Amino acid sequence: MVERHDVSHPKAVTDLAHWLVDNTASLYSVNRLTGYLKSLGHKAPKSAVSNYLEWFEDAYFLFTVRIFDPSLARSNTNPKKVYCIDHALVTSVSSGILVNSGHLLENLVFTALRRLHPEIYYFKTKTGREVDFIVPMRGRPQMLLQVCESLAEPRTRKRETAALSDAMAELGLKTGTVVTRHEDERIEGEAGTIDVVPAWRFLLDLPESTE
Repeated sequence: MVERHDVSHPKAVTDLAHWLVDNTASLYSVNRLTGYLKSLGHKAPKSAVSNYLEWFEDAYFLFTVRIFDPSLARSNTNPKKVYCIDHALVTSVSSGILVNSGHLLENLVFTALRRLHPEIYYFKTKTGREVDFIVPMRGRPQMLLQVCESLAEPRTRKRETAALSDAMAELGLKTGTVVTRHEDERIEGEAGTIDVVPAWRFLLDLPESTE
């Protein structure tokens, strides 16, 4: 990528790539990334950082997920989430300090969805709760997905299911899914049905194509 685009600050590109891999499945903004590079002594302007992000995506290395919003301006200005082409690459390259097994599971689900759906977003409810993925699907209701290592901890269970229920109510959807590592359950609520499925089943049940 550095050779192809004749990058004048190759170390800045490397440091940015490492930061993004370390923060897989997390929110970022161009301003924050520019400030981070500046703190390392790099003089890369915002325009250069924006270019680096586009080139990462063009190389199918890192992917950006925007917020789901009918306003393109709001969708572009809100923080975005970053995912890597391969969760095993994250494991081998990252420092291991910021990336946890929940992030790796979320990245795994993203890459599986990305093979089928080029348009993937995250969703934020009116109450500020976040849903990991919303996938617009032609002729079918949108797919709403949360990814969570486990729902065994009561506060985690409440946080994940409340966000999904709020999103279902706002979008008029009757179903939502929580992908976990091992758990399998169906939760009935006022907004509709939340299916809790283990990752292996979710991945096996995905179609080979959308055609």
